[in-house]
Amino acid sequence: MFKIAVVDGQGGGIGSLIVKRLRDEFGDKIEILALGTNAAATSAMMKSRANKGATGENAIVWNSNKVRMIIGSLSIVLPNAMLGELTPKMADAILSSEAKKTLLPLNQEGIDITGIEKEPLPHMIEKIIENVRQEIGKEK
Repeated sequence: MFKIAVVDGQGGGIGSLIVKRLRDEFGDKIEILALGTNAAATSAMMKSRANKGATGENAIVWNSNKVRMIIGSLSIVLPNAMLGELTPKMADAILSSEAKKTLLPLNQEGIDITGIEKEPLPHMIEKIIENVRQEIGKEK
């Protein structure tokens, strides 16, 4: 089964939207692992129907190489992002993982990605869905 990790922190709002949309689109054809930097984020993603959830630095480090794809905002690869919730070890594990990374270019950390069009979050999530669809197609 195609296994995806959705990583989020703080209240888990972005991650829960991603999990909900993935579940709506792919149903039980994918396994979604909710990885939160805190319990609130993990809980929000679990309520959106992730298959499993885990919280904290060790969970993110341990699971980063156990999935085919990692999805989250740009913050998940920035040490000390999310008001310090995203530790340098978490960022390193995600970046070092062989999983394909799909990152939303949200300007939460004061970093602008030049050349990227600013779009509403729902439009960016639809692009994530298309990216997942292509990755699942490659697996067959």
